[in-house]
Amino acid sequence: MSAVISAKSPAEVYEELFVPALFQQWGSVVAQAAGVGPGQRVLDVACGTGVLAMAAAERVGPAGKVVGLDVNEDMLKVARRKSERIEWKEGRAESLGFPDASFDAVVSQFGFMFFTDRVAALREMMRVLRPGGRLAVAVCDSLERSPGYAALAELLQRLFGERVADAFRAPFALGDRERLLSLCAEPGIAGAEVTRHSGTVRFASVNSLISTERACVFTLGGMLDDAQFERLLAEAAPALGPFAGADGKVAFEMPALIVTAALGERARA
Repeated sequence: MSAVISAKSPAEVYEELFVPALFQQWGSVVAQAAGVGPGQRVLDVACGTGVLAMAAAERVGPAGKVVGLDVNEDMLKVARRKSERIEWKEGRAESLGFPDASFDAVVSQFGFMFFTDRVAALREMMRVLRPGGRLAVAVCDSLERSPGYAALAELLQRLFGERVADAFRAPFALGDRERLLSLCAEPGIAGAEVTRHSGTVRFASVNSLISTERACVFTLGGMLDDAQFERLLAEAAPALGPFAGADGKVAFEMPALIVTAALGERARA
């Protein structure tokens, strides 16, 4: 790993590398899916460094209110540098510390896959919605629909075995429409919809992609020693070559699935 990346915290790596490469493009998409508009109160669950919360804040304007919640205080430290208008709070998705019917919209992007209890998180997110409020939760689509990452997963499997490869595959675990709808049914969310949206991963080079993934605490962080990392770098160029342009920049599709639901459509016991 480069000295520059290794000197930074995981949250700083996430903000400086993952956000522009993957996540920046999704903030406005998820906010729109939730129908976020002027004057609304919005909760961003698993807000990370604040990509979606910032997009929501632009849409609600000065009359609205956005709260960003995350379990990781280091992520929140980075988020707090971005905006003082947004209220940044530490907390768990499975136990939201807000009264019933507190928000007009509850949103979350690319955190749901890592929740300890996904059904409890959905139940809590619906609980804090006001009547008529909307939920929008984005997850990575299946690995097969992201060819560059699929190639990297195959390479990790070949070089280091199933344990390392499965750690990398973890963010794609919910890339299945029927599974998402089944999760929504357990807490009694009726009328949920799942839509696929196109997205693109962009890195400056193959080396940048590999170094960033190695630094990611959610997947490969801590799993590869220096010798393994050097081996991965040597093998990655040919494996990911099809996704690199003449300038060395890497780009490939990484679509997302977005679950949406409205409080008024929740089934009553």
